[in-house]
Amino acid sequence: MTDTAALLAELMQDAEASFVLIARDGTNSVELLTGDVSDVDLLADIPLTVDGTPREVFAMVPYRQVRERGFEAVNDGTPLRCLLVDEHRHLSRTETVAALPADPVPLKDAGFDISDDDYAEVVTRVISDEIGRGEGANFVIRRDYTATVDAEERSTALAWFRALLTHERGAYWTFAVITPGHIAVGASPEAHVVARDGIVTMNPISGTFRHPAGGATKETLVGFLSSTKETEELFMVVDEELKMMSAVCSDGGRITGPHLKQMSRLTHTEYMLRGRSRLDPRDILRETMFAPTVTGSPMQNACAVIRRHETSPRGYYSGVAALFTPNDDGGHDVDAPILIRTVYLENGRLRVPVGATLVRHSDPYGEVSETHGKAAGVLGAIGAIPRDVGPTTETDPDQPGADAALADDPEVAELLASRNSRLAEFWLNPQQDGTAGPFAGRSALVVDAEDRFTTMLAHQLRHLGLDARIVLWSDVRDADIDAAELLVAGPGPGDPRDTTSERIVRMREIVARRLDQGTPLLAVCLSHQILADSLGIDLAPLSAPHQGLQKTVPVFGEDASIGFYNTFTARVAPGTERIGAAEISADTATGDVYALRGEHFASVQGHLESILSRDGIRTLERLIGHALT
Repeated sequence: MTDTAALLAELMQDAEASFVLIARDGTNSVELLTGDVSDVDLLADIPLTVDGTPREVFAMVPYRQVRERGFEAVNDGTPLRCLLVDEHRHLSRTETVAALPADPVPLKDAGFDISDDDYAEVVTRVISDEIGRGEGANFVIRRDYTATVDAEERSTALAWFRALLTHERGAYWTFAVITPGHIAVGASPEAHVVARDGIVTMNPISGTFRHPAGGATKETLVGFLSSTKETEELFMVVDEELKMMSAVCSDGGRITGPHLKQMSRLTHTEYMLRGRSRLDPRDILRETMFAPTVTGSPMQNACAVIRRHETSPRGYYSGVAALFTPNDDGGHDVDAPILIRTVYLENGRLRVPVGATLVRHSDPYGEVSETHGKAAGVLGAIGAIPRDVGPTTETDPDQPGADAALADDPEVAELLASRNSRLAEFWLNPQQDGTAGPFAGRSALVVDAEDRFTTMLAHQLRHLGLDARIVLWSDVRDADIDAAELLVAGPGPGDPRDTTSERIVRMREIVARRLDQGTPLLAVCLSHQILADSLGIDLAPLSAPHQGLQKTVPVFGEDASIGFYNTFTARVAPGTERIGAAEISADTATGDVYALRGEHFASVQGHLESILSRDGIRTLERLIGHALT
């Protein structure tokens, strides 16, 4: 018996031992972390130092932790579990696979906890009642594949881990977490956030292509990459993660990609976002809870929608596994993949949570199929159901399959690269600081109406030279409103006509106060609609939501390519160019109002800060210049 085999056998036999196994993408080793377990209440409580000495800590962060950001979640008691690492070994991958149990584990009473028809009904309700009423651009609603497992739990988990090492490829982390009462085994494709040497990286992945029987072909992959839904889905999650990057990074973050993320049975598309930050890694983790790819956008409303429509708590699903490692600067780096494509084993029950991203184009039964595909990917990888036989199933998961060459095909590469032609160069190129910006020396107060697009907007304001500060709508005081040199009334979800909403009512008060004072005001999206209503312009729901939609529209003499995330619109009679003292830029056919300006105010329906706004920074500068003049 090898030393690796003896070590793993000892851990399997000790029912009280807690340990973690991690195989990272691109390595030939398996990391073994052992130590004692400690459950804590808050991210700030994760014990990165003990008696002044930095400690390595592995943490399982449950979805309910999002309540630290003031967002809704069921408090299901799933622990924020920390393994205080006493030993961190690197094992031979080959020896580890040889030492792990290999027998398949049968499942009983297997199936989804929600029927296909019931899940399709939930999808329909979310599209009509949430997206259709302006509550957000996209939402991820999950269901669980469950089964009974009669085998011993630790050996079962390690058999599944072995199967993933043997048959899965392309995972960012393949892992097994063995602690009392909670076992998780998975192959996560997505690094949610990594902070190393002052550089923060996020890796938004979206769009799911389930390989057909026999493997992916150029034709099927091209069809996936040509899908409007899949493309818009990726752009929307990039926007959402850029909101987080702009909150934690001094330089806002820069986009690279897109790339294909190819796994054994699925292919995704992905971007990489990078920026600089001096924050404590626990603070970075808190500000980025959690990935929009598994929650939705805007994040705060997505949490409320999840609570309304999911039938049970999430547990660890869509949380993160985080490894905090001491660095040479006396602090800690963090590597935190998303907890998806993961099997949970508790009290003899297997649970595989899977979700679909619902957007305005979603077909309910298409989303049903997506959850089947994701569950089958995990279950096939662990050997719980038959695996596909084809070029995507490899004896050695580190060797590329026949489909790997598809990423280098000229037509596939061109389709991927062409996506960036739709995006704002501001976020694709290195950004200069705003010391020489056109509004250097001036300041702005940004009022957040519960859409963190305000973090991206504030970053662009700073790029233009403004000293920008963000305040939540419920925290802003009348004195703050009066003192602001420029007040930016921000975007948010919901119906601008809803007088029962405290948030909408307060945003109406803020806009009205600035108008009455005749002091500089810029209103965006929801606040643009509120401003239009105060000027006597009608508000109406769109026939179809403009969530993640790019349009070229007139803005006071210039055509501008702008990203839209709206369900409601201000509308005038086609051809109307002025109402009272307000100048109007509107659609010549529908009368939908894209922008307004008057003495010391300007507004825009679109999101100039979005990656979809190719002319965003130019248009923002023009509108601010008008408001301040």
